[in-house]
Amino acid sequence: MHNHKIKAVIFDLGNVLVDFNHQIAAKRIASFSDKSPQEIFDLFFDSQLTELFEEGKISPEDFFLKVKEMLNARLSYEEFLPVWNEIFFLSDKNRGVYELAGSLARDYRIAVLSNINILHFQYLKSKFPIFGIFSQVITSYEVGFRKPKHPIYKKSIESLMVAPENIFYTDDRPELVDSAKALGIRGFVFKGISQLKEDLKNAGVKL
Repeated sequence: MHNHKIKAVIFDLGNVLVDFNHQIAAKRIASFSDKSPQEIFDLFFDSQLTELFEEGKISPEDFFLKVKEMLNARLSYEEFLPVWNEIFFLSDKNRGVYELAGSLARDYRIAVLSNINILHFQYLKSKFPIFGIFSQVITSYEVGFRKPKHPIYKKSIESLMVAPENIFYTDDRPELVDSAKALGIRGFVFKGISQLKEDLKNAGVKL
């Protein structure tokens, strides 16, 4: 019989530990382009190009050149960086999750698992001091795969050195939770701090 005791807790980053809004960047890029913010958002924010960038398969400079070309944008790389990066903010929800993660760190291995590109990650590290409490930070651009692809979850299991059934994982996107569950991870859709605490307790985690 397997021991299902939780030994590690994995948190998604975006909309869990830090909030973001891609529309902020789309509006700002629109002032350098002949396309509308909505056209920019649609062309761009969950495109194949963004996937390549989040999987570390193209460099920041190449990503910028492709964006510039796709959007017919008149801006330099230096102008692009703040426009691209300044989309993040902390809400009370995020602060609550961070405090909860900090208290869990006393008894459990805690990790972040994120689909993120190198520019956003470096920006977050410099502006939001939230990563220091986590024993592992697993990013798609370093692993070379985004969630819901299985290799990124397998990398997380390996990094934490814990069996999948001993891992609690929360993410705001149900399809990403489902993919983790297919590998035996105990996955829960993030629906706010109260629900997260309830899910943790039901999984046997001491709060």
